[in-house]
This record gives sequence, C-alpha cells and structure tokens, in this order.
Amino acid sequence: MALKLNPVIFPSACKLPYHSTSVRTPRVAMVSNLHSTPKEVNNLKKPYDPPREVHVQVTHSMAPEKIEIFQSLNDWAEKNILVLLKPVESSWQPSDFLPLPESEGFYDQVKELRERCKELPDDYFVVLVGDMITEEALPTYQTMLNTLDGIRDETGASLTSWAIWTRAWTGEENRHGDLLNRYLYLSGRVDMKQIEKTIQYLIGSGMDPKTENNPYLGFIYTSFQERATFISHGNTARLAKEHGDLKLAQICGFIASDEKRHETAYTKIVEKLFEIDPDGTILALADMMKKKISMPAHLMFDGRDDNLFEHYSSVAQRIGVYTAKDYADILEFLVGRWKVEKLTGLSGEGRSAQDFVCRLPARIRRLEERAQARSKQTSTVPFSWIFDRKLTV
Repeated sequence: MALKLNPVIFPSACKLPYHSTSVRTPRVAMVSNLHSTPKEVNNLKKPYDPPREVHVQVTHSMAPEKIEIFQSLNDWAEKNILVLLKPVESSWQPSDFLPLPESEGFYDQVKELRERCKELPDDYFVVLVGDMITEEALPTYQTMLNTLDGIRDETGASLTSWAIWTRAWTGEENRHGDLLNRYLYLSGRVDMKQIEKTIQYLIGSGMDPKTENNPYLGFIYTSFQERATFISHGNTARLAKEHGDLKLAQICGFIASDEKRHETAYTKIVEKLFEIDPDGTILALADMMKKKISMPAHLMFDGRDDNLFEHYSSVAQRIGVYTAKDYADILEFLVGRWKVEKLTGLSGEGRSAQDFVCRLPARIRRLEERAQARSKQTSTVPFSWIFDRKLTV
C-alpha cells in the first residue's frame, strides 16, 4: 500500500503522498473522450469502461543493450534472490488463522471472532478493507512485472530466475488478500458485495506506475512499495492489538513480515544495479521520484465514490496507518540502504540526480509541514464498505 501526492508537488495535510491522474468513473471517462455523438449511438449500451490512467504512457525506455545486464544476472538472482522465498510446505496459509469449517467448534469460533471485532472502530475497518483490496489486485501486479524488458516471463512457465521469482512472489502475496478477505467476511462488520465490486473495478482498471517496461524503474518502484506495505500492515497489527483483537494483530504481523522479506529482495536487486551501473541506476531513481510513486490502488472505485482512494487515504493518514511522513521516511531509508550519498564516478547528469535524490526527503518534509499548517478543513463522507456509515476525512 502506498498513497497520494498532491498534483502540484508533494502531499497536502490530509492526503497521503501518492500522485494519481486518473478518470474515476466510467461516466467521467465517456465525457472526456466523446465529443459530438449521433443520437442513435447515445442510446446504445456503453461498453465496459472502468476508471483508468489518463497520463501519456511511455513504453520500452531502457536502451536495448541493457537487457544483457539482466540476462547476465540470472545466476546471481538464483543465488541471492530465490533464496529469500519460503518453501510452500513451511509457509503459513490463511486457514492457519481462521475458524476451520470442518471443525465441530466452527460456529463457536466464528462467534468468538465476531466478539473480538466489536471493539474495532469503523475507521480501522475502512483502512483494513483498503489494504485488503490492494492485496486482492495481485493479478495487476504480476502483469506489471511481466511487462519489464529483460526479466519478463516469456512463456508463462519460463525457467529463468527472474520468471521463477515473479511467479513464486505472486504465490506468496496471494495468501495476503485471501486471509484478509476471509477474516473480513466472517467479521460481519463490512459490506462484502461493495468490497467485491471495488476489487473487480480495480483489477479491470489495471495500473501504469510509469515504469516504462524498464526494470531499473520497476525494481525501484517495487522496493518502495514493499517498504510501504510493510509499514502499513505493521501499523494495522499495532492498532488491532491496542483494540484487543490479538488474532487480527497476528494476521497483520505475519503479512508485514512477508512484505519485509520481499522488500529485502527488491532492494538487493537495486543495490546490485548500483554496483554494476551506478550512473544508470541513480538516473532511474531520480526519474522515478520526480514522477512520484503512485499507489497500486489509486484507481480504486466502488461504483459510487469518485474519490474513494483519496477518502480511504485520508482515513489511513488520520489513524496513523500510513502517513505523509512515511513517504519521506521510506525514501530516506532507501537512499541510506543503497548508499546513494557515497556514489562516486558519476557523470555530470548522474551527480545532479544524486544531489536531487539526497535532498528530496527533507524537501518533502518541509512541504508537508507547510501544507499541514494551511489545511485544517475536514468533512465527513459515507463509505459503502461499512454500509454507508460516515467517517471524517
């Protein structure tokens, strides 16, 4: 999970730091694309048209000769990245944390789960649902990884280390949405049909995080995102414990642990790229940060709320699950992890990119402080996920 940047430069006081330029609803999409249309066409049933990206999409920006770098790293990835995967037989599964339907005590276990959930406030459920929906859009994320030149799974069952990682990573991540979905279903606290519609809309919308089929950009993006989801799930675990639901705290904690391990994998890849091609990698990092990291779920839509992601992000910020401060903290962490300040032998352009990236966390914090000082206005909006009950955003 990651969040929203203000359209000008950086986050406003009540919005999380992720930039999203999108058409929010099919209705808006049609208005923006259809000008003068014959009357008989207007009477026809419109085709499926989900919320979608509207920025100019760039493809295959990496120089073709750099594909060889990733091909040459296949053995390195086998020894350094695939070892971070857990064997299926020793991995946790969603059923480990949930009432077992074959058990004689199933109904009592469900009743106990619902009793624990009574102490959790609505704003917590909205953020947990948003996290779950983000996890459930996993098909989009696997698709995104398989757009990257030099590392994509060319056949669907390729035996390159990159392809094996993508499939196994997807398998590990798939458990997260499954577990949270079932827990929320059993809780009885949320409107599952509205949630399911949101998931279908989101997967149908896809995602273009502006990685341009470029694995340099792609692995920087995934490094940031895995760190963000580690923080988010860690905070939902902390809040669940504070409200007395220790089982849910355990669930969120196990998911956060997976995200941390995946963060380690992606940051190791970028670290290796800095070792092999420091100039190309620092330019990619600066480019990604200038474009701003967009949240995978920024096209979230439930069929009703055109600004659903913005409202969900505001609640997450207010209860401290994922905040504007976290965006700057993640960047600062990655700059330190990759020793960006200590890079030498860069070109003039590379040194400029290095200076930009190293100064950026402090700049983001200053802008956020100013935005918080300016913005005090709040409002209440209904969330369909919790039966249209209203929350402050």
